[in-house]
Amino acid sequence: GIFLLFSIGCQSPKEKKATDSMTVVGTVQGLRKGKLYLQKIEDTLLVNVDSTEITGNADFNFKTALTTPEVFYLYLDKEDGDSLNDRILFFGEPGTIEINTLLKTFESSAKIKGSKNQELLQEYKGFMRKFDDKNLSLYQDYFAATQKNKQSLIDSISSAMDNLLRRRYLFALNFASQHTDFNIAPYIAITEVNDANLILLDTVAAKMTPEVKASKYGKLFMELLERRHKQEDTE
Repeated sequence: GIFLLFSIGCQSPKEKKATDSMTVVGTVQGLRKGKLYLQKIEDTLLVNVDSTEITGNADFNFKTALTTPEVFYLYLDKEDGDSLNDRILFFGEPGTIEINTLLKTFESSAKIKGSKNQELLQEYKGFMRKFDDKNLSLYQDYFAATQKNKQSLIDSISSAMDNLLRRRYLFALNFASQHTDFNIAPYIAITEVNDANLILLDTVAAKMTPEVKASKYGKLFMELLERRHKQEDTE
């Protein structure tokens, strides 16, 4: 009897983890008819986790098993043949995520609540947009300088672009390094800076909490580091 009790006691935390789930609720204002899909990447493929038909009522509700935070997509098949602006990327996590948006500007109007990783991802993307805008402006200057064949100006703009790229990389690494208790850290490391200097990536990994290391992206990041270390050793 005592042994049985002990073994049940040992199992309970695992049992609890297996029943962790995420509920995604919200509304697509202006949507009368269409199909909404909850999607995620599995082994490099985009797969449908769940779907719901919208007929008249634009509210939706999805529920899926989830143990660690990861990126999902809310995809709208508007049945109009237009595939633009129809997929919202969001960082899901156990609990309830609320997504409210508009039919006309499905992706850009999305307001997402209930995920700390999502808040950090939005903050990160805001900074990245500034880097992109600056890069675009430099590229336009570079193009204008090449048209006029001004070599010294071409060289100085080219150098500024290289510098901006370095700063972007360092910002991404620093952002990941500052948020190592969240899954955003390994996510940024594997999607944005996976070819960065190994010493810098090792620093991010060393700061990650055991919980983050054991998560989906944490494991992928640790595998990536292992591969890169082996590569360096053989070179």
